[in-house]
Amino acid sequence: MSKILEIIPSRHVDQRGFFAETYNRKKYLEYGIDIKFVQDNHSVSNQIGTLRGLHCQFPPCPQAKLVRCCRGAIFDVAVDIRKGSPTFGQWKGYELTAKKGNQVYVPIGFVHGFITLQANSEIIYKCSDYYAPKTERSVLWKDPDIGIEWPFVSDPILNKKDAEAPLLKDFESPFIYGINS
Repeated sequence: MSKILEIIPSRHVDQRGFFAETYNRKKYLEYGIDIKFVQDNHSVSNQIGTLRGLHCQFPPCPQAKLVRCCRGAIFDVAVDIRKGSPTFGQWKGYELTAKKGNQVYVPIGFVHGFITLQANSEIIYKCSDYYAPKTERSVLWKDPDIGIEWPFVSDPILNKKDAEAPLLKDFESPFIYGINS
């Protein structure tokens, strides 16, 4: 599957709280997600307005991701960077919240990032390949050609790498629509 997909797992709620199945390979195959996930990551952002992204990994270690917010809330974004794609440079964004329990599937060939909407937000995401720092790349979160409509961002909390990432027009994507993504 090479499109962004929002998934809302069923929750079974009673007086104790809730139970949710957050990943079931058979169900995800029905959605068209035939990915072998090999690594889970857990991220905590202490302050509202913490922005992480936009990141991807190049071949030979590209990553598809299945992202969910297990505490707090985030605005999650993916941008198509596949050369020749009819949606190249376009973005999709979803508010992921612990309360709703929704997830976003981000396929290979997209950069991904998020900003926290609540303090102490926790994000857990599955990855289809292992973290490989030498293959990691970034695109600037505020690239005017992409035009992501980040909620209430005037001065986000960033690390140096994300603050200095290149614009998409200066980014040489190895991903080609219909071939390797």
